[in-house]
Amino acid sequence: MTQPQNLYSCKLTEPQAARLETLLRQGNYEPYEVAYATCAGRQEGLNIVLYKSLKLVIQGKRTAEFIEFTLEPEVLQEARIGYEEELEPERYLPRIGVDESGKGDFFGPLCVAGVYANEAALRSWKDLGVQDSKNIKNDQQISLLAQKIRATQGVVYDVVAIGNEAYNRLHTKMKTVNLVLAWGHARVIENLLGKSLQMVPPPVKAISDQFAGTAATVERALMKLGRALPLVQMHKAESDLVVAAASILARDEFVRRLRKMGDQYQFTFPKGAVQVIGAGKEFVSKHGKEALPMVAKMHFRTSFQVLGLPVPERPKFSFNNKRNPS
Repeated sequence: MTQPQNLYSCKLTEPQAARLETLLRQGNYEPYEVAYATCAGRQEGLNIVLYKSLKLVIQGKRTAEFIEFTLEPEVLQEARIGYEEELEPERYLPRIGVDESGKGDFFGPLCVAGVYANEAALRSWKDLGVQDSKNIKNDQQISLLAQKIRATQGVVYDVVAIGNEAYNRLHTKMKTVNLVLAWGHARVIENLLGKSLQMVPPPVKAISDQFAGTAATVERALMKLGRALPLVQMHKAESDLVVAAASILARDEFVRRLRKMGDQYQFTFPKGAVQVIGAGKEFVSKHGKEALPMVAKMHFRTSFQVLGLPVPERPKFSFNNKRNPS
């Protein structure tokens, strides 16, 4: 059964971008703010973001409808659906995608996954429903997709899970989440390239989200094998199918380890970082404050609230820490 298209991205020309901006501002679209975006608008079942790079990302259950009846005739002024291969010749190039899960969760590890896929694997995913894991709310569906991705012929994958004790040690040493992430991404790429004989044909590039203010943050962390492979860092990298697959494997690993941690401590750890203070206090009352670094990311301001300590002032804003959850 064919999955409905609910994610689409393409690069616009400047005239096309101007037409889209006019459409969003004059039409019945609710504007909203997105980092690095020129404009963004949404309706029920539809989110449209135009980035400063002229990259367009459309998400939601009405994606196909918007493309066919609005984007193609009014903005692109050409047909795209059904002609993706001709219009995007790089769609099926063998490549590595990298993504992480757990960065914004107070409890649980940071999991970074890397996925290599060749043309045959990418074509087989066409109707599988592979997409950014953040758009998949059901853990069971994440697990099922992860199983199918891992079982796909032509796929090679690796996951680096940084447990809380190691994560807190790395963050204390490196000082920022971005440097910990950069190390994790570099480690996964290195591990995958160590399986080069399984990757047929060899990957032409690796793609990851640009989570730091400069691409050099990850490039400096790359190891011997990783430095030989072109690394493309871009915002909303999950719109690339291989990065989306990596996001699913990373989330599946995070959920699995969070559940295992719950079994170990006989405790239900909530996801996220918003409504977790009560759970944190309950955990400390049961296991002691010394156990908190074993299950939580201690640089989160939440940890001070859980332990009843004065919450430090937020660091002054800078581009490099814009996306840190600390």
